[in-house]
Amino acid sequence: MLPLLTAATNADWLDQLGNNLHTFLLSLFSREEFGLNQLLGSLSKTLGWVDLVLALALLVGAYFLSGRLLGKMPAEDGKPHFLRHIGRRIAWPLLMLLGGALALGGWFAFFGATAVWLRLLVMAARWMILIRVVLAVFHSAIPANRFSERMESSLAAALWVAFLLWASGIDDLILAWLRGLQFSVGSARLSLYTVLTGLLWVGVMLVGAMWLSRYIDARLKGSTRLDPNLQIVLSKLTRSLLLVLSVLIALPLVGIDLTVLSVFGGALGVGLGFGLQKIASNYVSGFIILGDRSVRPGDRLTVNGFTGYVTQITSRFVVLRSGNGQEALIPNETFITSTVINESYTGKSLWQSLDVQVAYHTDLTQAIEILQEAAAAQERVKTDPPPKAYLIDFADNGINLRLGFWVRDPENGFLGLSSAILLTVWRRFNEEGIEFPFPQREVRILNQDLSPDAAALLKAGYQAQGDTASDEFANANPDPAEPSESQEDAQS
Repeated sequence: MLPLLTAATNADWLDQLGNNLHTFLLSLFSREEFGLNQLLGSLSKTLGWVDLVLALALLVGAYFLSGRLLGKMPAEDGKPHFLRHIGRRIAWPLLMLLGGALALGGWFAFFGATAVWLRLLVMAARWMILIRVVLAVFHSAIPANRFSERMESSLAAALWVAFLLWASGIDDLILAWLRGLQFSVGSARLSLYTVLTGLLWVGVMLVGAMWLSRYIDARLKGSTRLDPNLQIVLSKLTRSLLLVLSVLIALPLVGIDLTVLSVFGGALGVGLGFGLQKIASNYVSGFIILGDRSVRPGDRLTVNGFTGYVTQITSRFVVLRSGNGQEALIPNETFITSTVINESYTGKSLWQSLDVQVAYHTDLTQAIEILQEAAAAQERVKTDPPPKAYLIDFADNGINLRLGFWVRDPENGFLGLSSAILLTVWRRFNEEGIEFPFPQREVRILNQDLSPDAAALLKAGYQAQGDTASDEFANANPDPAEPSESQEDAQS
């Protein structure tokens, strides 16, 4: 009988302990207004000062303890894990929350009074956790740039202002004023509170959709079974679908009828007809070039005289990066309406050639073999098909040879590879005594070392030219004694 009574007593005690713990946890997360008079009034008592010192000690202690714990964790790489990133950001407020909750429990057990500063610390800690989680999600959803950094700072400031208004109770007055400002949109009656709440929920849903789409995009890019173009198509479709669903889900949550969107739908249609048709065309063209696989990430393209590799395909343009680091943003519509040279459409490898000139007395068979061996010795040059050298011209100064080869990885450039091949050729030619010809001209001076017959023939030619000139002069002046008319005119 006694064991049963003891068990029943223990069961009642456990139930009471559970109820007290539940009430205590709810009190931690319930709103309590903290006025300035209440905070300053606590300092008129000794326990108030003890409460304040204990809260400050927990604040500083949690900060240094979180720093020690984070210092022992491995550093984040270029792509940090999302949960690990959140853990780093909420370590300090989480330790403050745990320490403050334990301190409040001990304070109530020993003194049986309310610790104002400890409760304020707990409220600030949990609000800080909320803010940092929201900012972490926002940081992961929005691409990092100067605009996103300003938005993140503004969002943090707005959340802290909301906390101060919530803790002081001023938010009730502001909300009542916003509910009183009403206006009509079509047949619907809306208040400013409804509009702002709807915008807030739409923003929250959009950020959540963008974060989820980036997570799905990372998972798709990590897949080795999917084609790169299919990965991009699925990522874009998922992103668009999530953004539309986020708006359609957020508006009914605040009581806004979706028929209100018909007004904005008409304006959007007019905008598409006049000013947004290029944007819509580029958006649709992006799906077309991804669907037919005419352009893929990593392809080497030439568009309007610019040659580069595809590094990114977005909803509006394609990014081409040249070998010298320049980047061109080509609208998607250009790939549909213009001629685009894709050097890696059927294969990644590209054909390159180098011209070399040798002297006329060179053993051409040996020179061709050296050229082919120099190219085949490079790891970046394909062996199937092997490099080939050809005789292409008998030039003025020497014989022109051309070495052709296929490059495995053209995205790494050609200058270093060409230099390595030419250095090998130069070294091998010097070892084999093959000469690189210098520009040369053979000049012959006439009338030197002529034979007697050739000299007599040349003299006769000169005499014939002289007789011909004399005859022409005689015909012009039949009587040398009589001056010509032109001479008479000159004399007169």
